[in-house]
Amino acid sequence: MTQRLTSLFEVADRFEVIVLDQWGVLHNGSSPYPGAVGCLKKLSSAGIRLAVLSNSGKRARPNAERIHAMGFDRGVFEHVMTSGEALWQDIAEGRVKECRFAPIERAPNDAAQWAEGLDVTVAASVETAEAVLLMGLPDEAAPSDFERVLEVARTRNLPVFCTNPDRAAPRADGQVVLSPGALAHAYADTGGQVRFYGKPHRPVYDALEIALGTTSKRMAMVGDSLEHDVAGGRGAGWSTIFVEGGLHAAAFVEADPLSALSALAAQHDAPLPDYTISRLQ
Repeated sequence: MTQRLTSLFEVADRFEVIVLDQWGVLHNGSSPYPGAVGCLKKLSSAGIRLAVLSNSGKRARPNAERIHAMGFDRGVFEHVMTSGEALWQDIAEGRVKECRFAPIERAPNDAAQWAEGLDVTVAASVETAEAVLLMGLPDEAAPSDFERVLEVARTRNLPVFCTNPDRAAPRADGQVVLSPGALAHAYADTGGQVRFYGKPHRPVYDALEIALGTTSKRMAMVGDSLEHDVAGGRGAGWSTIFVEGGLHAAAFVEADPLSALSALAAQHDAPLPDYTISRLQ
């Protein structure tokens, strides 16, 4: 049965490491959530090991810099792992044969910056690519914006490497925007080949455990997605803590939190978390 917390400190000492999602937990893409910076500073000062696990198509370093720029102390997080980092490492270690990628990116040059240090080419056109790199979308994007690219990829039987499995993401003022996972799942539903990197898929959890040098399952995943953070954390054998004020904040307005949570789990065919909390505090 899910336990509702008023503070992470109620359970923090039960875990070797607390791992946090980024968007919807730490910040909304523009600014940190109220209390988040102070909460994590106190946890770190109390000797709690903290890490970030993010479905970001970019590598770990630019994400760590973004988090720091929003006011989080550099030393708070022991490690930052992203889905984009996991794919980069797989390519660097020879586990991916494709080397010419047509990018779908949030901003121009995101893919080129991600590919630095790899023997790969960012293709100018999907017609000349060996695969599609689906790493990000502009906030104003609609599925129809990418129909042609994905149709050509489908016709050519190209694999799609999706480094952000999220279907939607929270932004400021309660806005929710389309995320790459929505396109990737649509591509897979029509017979396309998709390789997902990130939550809820197990490899990214294993990669973080290796980076942290731990085999302990006294880990907690803190996230705002039942489908990704909670399901993935459960699959990795970790405890899970759901943040109500992120992606699904609208569902908790003037609603009983545990009832709203049960309804969301049924809607998304996802497991219930071990704990739930309104926000980081």
